[in-house]
Amino acid sequence: MLRPGPERLVFIVFLAFSDRSFHKTGFDMSISTDQPAVAPAHFPRQIAVLILVTVACSFAGNHVAARLAFENGTGLLLAILCRSGVALAILIALVIWQRQTIRLPAGSRKWQVLLGILVTIQSLCLYSAVARIPVALALLTANSFPIILALLTWGLGGARPTLKSAALMLFILSGLVLALDVPGVLAMDGDIGTNWWQGIGFAMGAATSFAVALWVTDHKLSVMRGSVRSMFTMLIVFVSMIIAGFAELVPGGMALPSAMPGWFGLGALVLLYGGAFSVLFISVPRLNMARNASVMNMEPIATLLFGWVVLDQMISPAQMAGGLVVITGIVILTVRKSA
Repeated sequence: MLRPGPERLVFIVFLAFSDRSFHKTGFDMSISTDQPAVAPAHFPRQIAVLILVTVACSFAGNHVAARLAFENGTGLLLAILCRSGVALAILIALVIWQRQTIRLPAGSRKWQVLLGILVTIQSLCLYSAVARIPVALALLTANSFPIILALLTWGLGGARPTLKSAALMLFILSGLVLALDVPGVLAMDGDIGTNWWQGIGFAMGAATSFAVALWVTDHKLSVMRGSVRSMFTMLIVFVSMIIAGFAELVPGGMALPSAMPGWFGLGALVLLYGGAFSVLFISVPRLNMARNASVMNMEPIATLLFGWVVLDQMISPAQMAGGLVVITGIVILTVRKSA
């Protein structure tokens, strides 16, 4: 099996918390970019962009729907259980359809388990952040994972970030400071409340765990078929949520929605995530992701819009400007790495 090339890396980066992942993914790690021996013809760029815009908006809606579900009594574990269950069902069907072997390569079992645990942590952290702070800010903070990944790779013996990459990282961090309104928070002398600090902490936890998951995937599990690796990853997430629910590790984690908007949010979460996930798996070989992946960076912008319409969440113009800085920096950083 060939090692993943730049196209796959760019794709994973831009889909990181659409879980990139999430994440993707979380969505993030559940998307496979394995290419067939003979690649199918790419869609016309207008069609590819339209598909990616629809997918990005669906993932954005998924996160907003999750917040709506949480605000109406839905348990954190239940939301992740439903989302990972949809992804797992799709992946199982794909593995069966492709007639893939599910035997793990020698020495890969412990790394596959670690990957599943990391994605489980990322999913818990991301949804915990979404439940505490504005959804767009949670995603922007979690999208700082390329910086963590670059530093982690360097620390573990990989390439040292260039001066241009380091400058871009500082550029992204400056935008994040604006987006989170850190000066305003510090000026409040501790009146911001615990939810803000917890939300940012969980979002950074999501970014860190996802960065480590990407490193494990690229350096320890790259020989595996992406669909099989992703299936086992989602299986671990799914089973982890069941175990955590029965053990009551998260108070109210498996609680059903207490009002109709909560049921609507939970249903929309599953439908939007499952639909976007399926469309990507079916169409990714024809989307020319090396060229078009940056379209997915409209997800935080769509999240901001949906959060305003559905949840009445507003951020200041300075925070919007900071968000654009973050998105621009990530686009430049990842595109430069794929060149």
